[in-house]
Amino acid sequence: MTMYGFWRSTAAFRVRIALNLKGLPYEERMVDIDAGEQFTPDFLAKNPQGAVPAVFVDDGPPLTQSFSVLEYLDETHPEPPLMPKDARERARVRAIALLFAADHHPLIVPRVRKYLGDKAGLDEAQRLDWVRHWLGEGLRIAEARLSGDPQTGRFCHGDTPTLADLCFISHFMAAKVFSVETSAFPTATRIAESCLAIEAFAAAQPLRQPGAPKPV
Repeated sequence: MTMYGFWRSTAAFRVRIALNLKGLPYEERMVDIDAGEQFTPDFLAKNPQGAVPAVFVDDGPPLTQSFSVLEYLDETHPEPPLMPKDARERARVRAIALLFAADHHPLIVPRVRKYLGDKAGLDEAQRLDWVRHWLGEGLRIAEARLSGDPQTGRFCHGDTPTLADLCFISHFMAAKVFSVETSAFPTATRIAESCLAIEAFAAAQPLRQPGAPKPV
């Protein structure tokens, strides 16, 4: 299995965790998003959307969109499961996951930040404020949703990781990278700590990937 990703891509981070949890061997080929490699003819031939991850599992076209890739991996490699068996519980897990993957992640991706600078005239400080606002909003809503809910356990749903946690932790770690204050979100912080205590999560972290900046 080959995944085209980038060290700091939150979407690639989610898929990396799933591959680790399920013990699936893979090779990750880094596409330098900062340098615009996602828009080269070679990569656009692989994924016309010009985005990562793109996952090749056979000789066919790649799997794209991280949420779709996660569901594919769970359906084709069901152990350990990333979704509950109960339909109502699956709906809850998807709702939490999409809070991050669909509602907030699209607002902070590089193409949006570039548009805000090139077309809307926002300077770097204003663009950073935009990113921090939406990362903070995601955590605020998550805290309200998860705290006090009896279905919230050690993780977003119960006491084993689900698809919701993969989307949650990528958002939480992005908030840390952009220096968003997280002390007001004790439930989210506790769940993040539970996630990162698992090596499959910890090893998938952006700063542990090839090409990531070295800690100062």
